[in-house]
This record gives sequence, structure tokens and C-alpha cells, in this order.
Amino acid sequence: MPECFELELTDGVAHLRMSRPEAMNTMTPAFWRELPALVGELSDAGEARAIVLSSTGKHFTAGMDLAVFQGGSLGLAPKDEEPGRARSRTRQAALVFQESFNALEKARVPVLAAIQGGCIGGGVDMISACDARYCTADAFFCIQEINLGLTADVGTLQRLPKLIPAGVVRELAYTGRRMNAARAKEVGLVNEVYPTQEAMLASVLEIAGEIAERSPLAIWGTKQMLNYARDHSVEDGLEYVATWQAGMFFGTDMAEAFQAKAEKRKPVFPNNPPTRRGS
Repeated sequence: MPECFELELTDGVAHLRMSRPEAMNTMTPAFWRELPALVGELSDAGEARAIVLSSTGKHFTAGMDLAVFQGGSLGLAPKDEEPGRARSRTRQAALVFQESFNALEKARVPVLAAIQGGCIGGGVDMISACDARYCTADAFFCIQEINLGLTADVGTLQRLPKLIPAGVVRELAYTGRRMNAARAKEVGLVNEVYPTQEAMLASVLEIAGEIAERSPLAIWGTKQMLNYARDHSVEDGLEYVATWQAGMFFGTDMAEAFQAKAEKRKPVFPNNPPTRRGS
């Protein structure tokens, strides 16, 4: 059983909840192991067609747990280790943390974040790697690392400028100020703001359900293309989608979509085939 998460899978929608409200859902060493494992398994199995990432309690997450800085979780070296090798441990630890959130981006299905209360530090890194974000009226976002004398290093500074204006990112990253829900909606960080967590979850699960009704193969391709287009030129993106279509276009999903429309029913699509990461 996971220590930090609860998981439900219903009608193609996986609801992954952070489950340590008494500790403000801080990111313990177990969190960094469990998140990529759970997301990777959901993506690889093919049964889930959308993932809703939510939380419990007053706050979405307070970010990194102090336990990560203790007991060797950061890969800190013995005092007498050769300096170059000692520094390499710190670099490798950062890369491991980054891969935990990269899993959200690499998943074959969309990941929707439902945020209540505080989304602090590592929480911003995490939601920046999701496909879409929604929040409650009491939510706020803070790049907390600068308030601790650190540079954020798990994705915020790389992904957030692709989501909201660069000047807004820089102000938040340099000052450590909180951005409230209304401002987050204004700059495009979140798609919608809801009065309560219950209303938010009902709406986000409904959106995920709509996604789950679409062709999972087409959804996978769409996510791949959007992520690729974000990091490449228009010309490169067009070349990539042409190559993708050459391999994926000749399935039966389009025929089923047209047939269902003619018969005035919802289409029924097979799941994506199971896969094994690295195979």
C-alpha cells in the first residue's frame, strides 16, 4: 500500500489523491518513489485514459518534507569523499527528483491537477508538469525555494514560463510571493476557479470522464504533439505529427467515431495496448 497516495480507477478515470493531510501532504522520500511508480503503472497498463491528481485536507501540498534532507535522501556524500564525486551525488539526486514529475509529462494520458489551499514549493513543480490545472478560490501558489535560499530545481523554472508570462514567473521566482487563485486564473495558470473543493472535484472528474470517452490512441498522440510543439519549432512539430500519423492513423477508431455518430450513440474504443517502460 502506498504511504502518500490513494488511488481509485473508475470508467477509465484514475483519481490519484495525496493522502497525508495531517502533514499538509509534504513530499517525503516515499512520495518521490510512489508518484512516478503509480503514474507509470497507470500509463503503461492502458486501462486509465485520464488521471486526476488531487489532495486532501486544507492544503494541496506544503512542498518538500524535511525528511528528504535527512538520512541520505539527497545523496549527500561522506565528509571525506573526493569533492568531484561528492558534488555528483547532489546532481544525481536532483535528476531523480525531476524524473518523479517528468512521469506526469511522459504519461500516455492527460493528467489534470485539482488544487485546494496552498500549493507551495515542490507543489508548483508538480502541477507545472500536468496537462491542465484547476483550483479552489482559497488556493495560492508560491515558489517557496527562494524564501529558503535555494534555486527551484525540479521543473518550475523550466515549465512555468511555457504556461504563463515570463515576467510573472520572474516576479514570483525572485520574490517568493504568493499568487492567489484569481491571479492564477487571470494569467492562465489554472483553467477554472471553484468555490469549494467538492465543486472542483466534481467538475474536474467530469472533464476527465469526457477525455476518457475519446479515442485513447488519438488522445495519446495529441498529448505527444502538444508536448513536442512546446519545445520545438512549428516546422519540426509538423514533421513529427506527419510521422506519427503514418504509424497511428490507420486504426479503426475513426470508423467507430463516424459509425457511432450515425447511430446516435457514444463511440466505444479499445484501450491502448499495455506497454512496459524501457521495452
